[in-house]
Amino acid sequence: MLNFIIKTHRKDTVYTKPHLFVLNKGMNSGKPQKTPFTNSFVIIFQNEEDCESLFFIAYSLWQTKFWHQYLVGSVISFLRLPDFKKQFNPQASLMMMEHEQHQKNVAALKLLEKKEKQYKEDMMLINDIRRAILYRYCRK
Repeated sequence: MLNFIIKTHRKDTVYTKPHLFVLNKGMNSGKPQKTPFTNSFVIIFQNEEDCESLFFIAYSLWQTKFWHQYLVGSVISFLRLPDFKKQFNPQASLMMMEHEQHQKNVAALKLLEKKEKQYKEDMMLINDIRRAILYRYCRK
């Protein structure tokens, strides 16, 4: 099983081992990211492969709104560290139980992420061309 440490991220802390951050405030609680959030937990790993693998599990849990049932707070909802620790490890174990299927899912998610990035770049180029044509049209 994967070995990792989950704790609250402190501003200006530098982590030497592979790590990822998980947002803990607001309706996007549970959202993983490589760069730190202001209000986040940090998950520290022994190696980069574990970090990459758990990133997509955390991403899946966030996208399926798994953490919404654990949010507390009336004005600004937040996810408590003990709740996150208690639920994240069993969910990660359950999702990784079928290792081969997990690897296929991660590969598919990486491909989709790559395609999405390419699509966004294409849309930016189309918008730039549209602006240039409209600008030339209006200048006449």
